[in-house]
Formats: sequence, structure tokens, C-alpha cells
Amino acid sequence: MTEKNNNKNSSVYSLYPRKLKMQISIVFFIIIAFYFYSLSETGSDFFKLFIDFPDIVKKMLTMFPPNWDYIPAAIDPLVETIQIAVVATTFSVLICIPASLLAANTISTNKYIYQTTRTVLNILRTIPDILLATIFVSLFGIGIIPGIFALTIFSLGLLAKLLSETIETIDTRQLDAIKATGGNIVQVIWYGVVPQVLPQFISYGLYVFELNVRASLVLGFVGAGGIGTIIDTQLNFLRYQNVMAILIVLLVAVIVIETISNMLRRRVV
Repeated sequence: MTEKNNNKNSSVYSLYPRKLKMQISIVFFIIIAFYFYSLSETGSDFFKLFIDFPDIVKKMLTMFPPNWDYIPAAIDPLVETIQIAVVATTFSVLICIPASLLAANTISTNKYIYQTTRTVLNILRTIPDILLATIFVSLFGIGIIPGIFALTIFSLGLLAKLLSETIETIDTRQLDAIKATGGNIVQVIWYGVVPQVLPQFISYGLYVFELNVRASLVLGFVGAGGIGTIIDTQLNFLRYQNVMAILIVLLVAVIVIETISNMLRRRVV
């Protein structure tokens, strides 16, 4: 009887990998078919890319050696880029605190307020930052103000989502204990929520700041200020060696900012 059961189990185990392999193969071929269909519909031609690859390499070689004399001209726009990121991150951090509380079901007991806040945050998060910058440039003109507004709105949606989901996972027994002793909603948030989410909140804020530094580079291409503006100008004048010098400065700045941010995150988390 035992031998019969063992044979039955072994046959089941032998069939299971076969079915699994068949399912994986079907999914794989579906993905490949969709891939080639997408290439056909979008008119993508990778063969042309391979044919033109020597020209691409030749174009990239024109960026070397970098024009080191142009680096001083890139310092002020780089500082402006960091300033845009700092201001936008500060605004988004301040606004996201009440927004994330309203979007967390552990705090917001009114389902209409909860759903409305979540919907608004989802809409903000789905609008690309470059589109926001283009809209604000058309409203306020070229400068750093459109960049600040665009990054504030974009990072608000992201930061509020991260923080609200963190608030929803906290230990609610602490909140119930404060309520049981007669604590009001402010005391519940200050003594029950803040101590549990503060380390993650600081970590999220630093992460969003890093994203804003990188994003402000792209926003400069639509006139939203920062170092992207001079990169766009130098590309238009085909001064590729100047562009390479700017990119090196930007790379060093991003590495320094990310290193400091990681150090701070390790201390608070």
C-alpha cells in the first residue's frame, strides 16, 4: 500500500513540473509575439540602429576630451538645480503630511474623504513631471518657478502615497490606548503615529530629494531652470565637449548627494 502511494505521489510530482514548464513556455511565446507586434506597430528598426552604430560612436567621441574650462560656467546652474530640488522637496514634505493622514484608513475614518484624497494623489502621481513643467512654463514663463511647482506636485503624489501606506501598517493598539485615555486626534497623531513613521518619513523625504535633483535636470530642457537649460543650449550649438564637462560636474554632484543621503538614511532608519 505504501509503495502504491509513493508511486502515485511520484507520478503527480513528475506531471507538475511538466505542466509548469508548458505554462512558462506559453507565456514566453506570448511575450515574444507581443514584442514583435509592438515593434511592427511602432515602426522600430533595430537593424538600422546596428547599421548606424559606428556613426553613434563617432558622435560620442566628439564629446572628448571635455572642455574643463567650461566647468565654472556650470556651477551656478548646478546650484540652481539643487535649490529647485530643495525648495520643491520642502513644499512637498509639508503638504504631504496632512494629505497622507487623510489618505490613510487608520486615521481617516470618513470613507468619502479617504477615497477623494487617494484619487487626487493618484492623479497627481500619474502626470509626468516634464508635462507639469511644460504647463507651468506656459503659465509663468521661463525660470525656476515652473520647475519648483512641477517637482512639488509630482513628488507630493509619490511621497504622500509612500507615507500613507506606512501609516496604514502601524500598530493601531497604540492609537487605541491614547484614545482610551481621552486623547484627541492631534494627540493620537503626535504620540501614536509620529513616533512609528518618523524614520521612514525622513528616509522617504531624502529619497524624493534625490529624485528631484535628477528630475530638475530634465525640466531645464523645457525652460524650467537649472543645469538642464545650459545643456540644452550647448547641444543646440553642437558644443559637445562643453556638454561632457557639464555631465561630469553633474555626475560628481549626484554621487555626493546620494552618498550623504544614504548616510543619513542609515542613521535614522
